This record gives sequence, C-alpha cells and structure tokens, in this order.
Amino acid sequence: MCRWLAYTGAPINMDELLLKPEHSMIDQSKHALQSTYEINADGFGVGWYGAPAEPGLYHDVRPIWNDTNFHDLSRHVQSHLFLCHIRASSGAPVVRVNCHPFRYGRWLFQHNGDIGQFGKIRHALSSRIDPEFFANMNGATDTETMFHLALTYGLMDDPVTGMRRMIEDVESHRTQAGIEDPFRMTVAVSDGESLWSFRHASHGVPPSLYHSTSKSALKDAPDSSFTLPDDSVIILSEPLDSVSEHWVEVPPSSTLIVQPGNAEIQPLFG
Repeated sequence: MCRWLAYTGAPINMDELLLKPEHSMIDQSKHALQSTYEINADGFGVGWYGAPAEPGLYHDVRPIWNDTNFHDLSRHVQSHLFLCHIRASSGAPVVRVNCHPFRYGRWLFQHNGDIGQFGKIRHALSSRIDPEFFANMNGATDTETMFHLALTYGLMDDPVTGMRRMIEDVESHRTQAGIEDPFRMTVAVSDGESLWSFRHASHGVPPSLYHSTSKSALKDAPDSSFTLPDDSVIILSEPLDSVSEHWVEVPPSSTLIVQPGNAEIQPLFG
C-alpha cells in the first residue's frame, strides 16, 4: 500500500513535513509501519498551491529518497496547502503518468489502497466517465479512474456527494462482476482552499488514516527538529512521530472535512 500526506495551514516550506520529521515521508518510503508493503519505492509525487489557481506538480518514478531535485524543491517551495504521495504499485506500470497526486484544473487527488481485481471492471468503470474528464486521463491506475468518476459525479460542486457516488458505482460493478476482493481506499482531495479525506473498505479494515490534533500536534513534540503554525492540520497514512497524543485515527467509513485549524469527522454514508 502507498503512503500519503496532506497539509493545510499558514504557508510553510514543504520540507518541514516531507523531510524533517522522525517518521517523514522519506522514512516512510523505506520503513512504512502500517502498510502491507514496508518499502514504497514505485515513484512519488507532490502537488502544491501557490499564487496561480492551478496547483504545481512534481512527479518521478525513482524512489523519493533518491531524488535530489525533490529534496531541493521541498526546501525552497513554500505553500499553505500541499499533498505528497509515495507509491507502492498494486499492478499498474511504474511510469510517471501513474504517479499521484492527479490534477484536474485546480483540483488534486491522491489515493492509498486498490480496487480488487480492477482489470475485470476497468472498462465498465471507464465507460461511465464523462468524455470531457476522460480526455484528461493519461495513465492506467484505478486511482485515476476513481478521480475522473468522482469528477463525473459532481466532485467539483460537492466533493462528499461526488465521492459517495463514485464509491457506490465501484461497489455496484464489483457485485455485478462477482468480485470478492475488496475495494479499499483512503483518499485526499483538494481545491486549494479546503481538504477532504475519505476512508472506506468493502469489507475488512480499510487502509490507515490519521489527522493531527488541533493547535499543531507536532509543535511541542519531544526531539522535534521543526515546528508548525497553530492553525495547521495534517492528514496522513501514518503518524510522523511516535507520540500518540499528537494524532487522531479517522474511523472506517468516514469523511474528514478540513479547514485550517479544524478537522471534522462525519460518517461517509449516513
């Protein structure tokens, strides 16, 4: 399974989260603690918001720890909202167009998990994507299909409804195809102002998901080499340090709606 992180708050240099913490994205790419794969080295990506409405993207297929350009970029780019994803492929080729986050206009989308036996329903799901959004697709992942299905179902007008309808469609096609392997996911999506996250599994336990506690959970972390603004919120696959008080687990079948300084958990289907 992949690992990912999303941040919102006062602008910070991205290396404050991506490089410096005890269990940073660099460390998670080598030693993931809550994943079926300890090593996540099948490419990575970062997306960030700045002055332009459309976010910037940087992707590569090499392991994140081995990309000196990324290390330099993250030390110099400052952003109020950014997403980072390190990939462990579930079968799709290790090529740049399959690296997360994915972008459409001002929207970013990243995912951990997989649609079980995706190949059996890939064509059926793809055929339901609006042609306008389908033209934006370049890769072969279940994630990109999920994103463009959610766009088709109104993600840009109502992210929660768009994601619910996408999940319902995937689950319906799994049932029709007789697929027993689950659809398992955590997702982060943003328009540059807000963050939404979702945790779901057809059955069993979905991939891990946490958010930081209020007033900058990591600000007073022992032995920390960094601090964060009070209004910051971090969503991520696994904690950046070993202090349990700094993190809140997002329950299965939940939606997490994040504004600077506030994270609200709601039922995914209520």
